[in-house]
Amino acid sequence: MKKGLIATIAMLALSAFATTGFADTKKGEKIDGAKEFKEHCAVCHPDGGNIVNPKKTLSKKDREANGIKSVKDLVQNMRKPGPGMTPFDAKAISDKEAKAIAEYILKTFK
Repeated sequence: MKKGLIATIAMLALSAFATTGFADTKKGEKIDGAKEFKEHCAVCHPDGGNIVNPKKTLSKKDREANGIKSVKDLVQNMRKPGPGMTPFDAKAISDKEAKAIAEYILKTFK
């Protein structure tokens, strides 16, 4: 029951983030994928794990087992995720931020 409570709290927190939106970066400004990951993703994916579904971590093995192999795949999954994950539309995470997060995930979680 403890896992279910943690997952519910995390999903509620992410829902609040997703619906409030965040300021987009200025034109030409470099986006820090690690910073964006910590801000938007680390609540449910600490150290690349997954508190909602431990079988779907951000490790390369788990990503590829779930058909997620590229930046494009990761961004699509952010926009239209499966059960248990809050969707992040372009208002919550801009396309540039989503791409930076995806690049960070591919580079960091092997």
